[in-house]
Amino acid sequence: MATSLPVQKRAWDTRERILAAAVTCLAEDGYAATTTSRIQERAGVSRGSLLHQFPSRDDLLIAAVQHLAIQRVDGIDIPRAAGTIDDAVEQIWLTFHGPLFKAALQLWAAAQHNPQLAEALRPREHELGGHIRGLITDLFGPEHVAHPGFADLVPVLVASMRGVALTYTFEPRDHRSDPNLATWKRLAHRILDA
Repeated sequence: MATSLPVQKRAWDTRERILAAAVTCLAEDGYAATTTSRIQERAGVSRGSLLHQFPSRDDLLIAAVQHLAIQRVDGIDIPRAAGTIDDAVEQIWLTFHGPLFKAALQLWAAAQHNPQLAEALRPREHELGGHIRGLITDLFGPEHVAHPGFADLVPVLVASMRGVALTYTFEPRDHRSDPNLATWKRLAHRILDA
């Protein structure tokens, strides 16, 4: 029994390397160029190890983006920002930048013309959406969540931020100084401070 733990740990480490490599490939190379061979090479694992854990490319790509996104959501420091409107808005905005969002964009675009990918992606995106809604609730804190306008504010913020973040794909710039950030904060204050 004592020898199974290192084997399980190695399997877990291999899985983590594969998932991280898949996200990196998606974000840097795009959906079409992200092949299982490329992921295998980047992860430094054998073909058998990759196929044992993920029998299809799309299963691997969806699992990678969802798994790492949930890790990132779970890793946000809630106690530091909880209850502060400006901090909550900034933390939400940060989730739309970096390799995870870029990788997710690749999957979303590919799903438009790939019904099997769309079918596999849909439930995982709903699951991730639940994690993100929980994060947003924790970021704003119970006082703001109890406000009658909170339920209307959150979808507007998320949809608007996602739309603006899309423009960064063809016009890279410093997201921390985006002029919309001040607008989102004013909107959140106007609704939640009323």
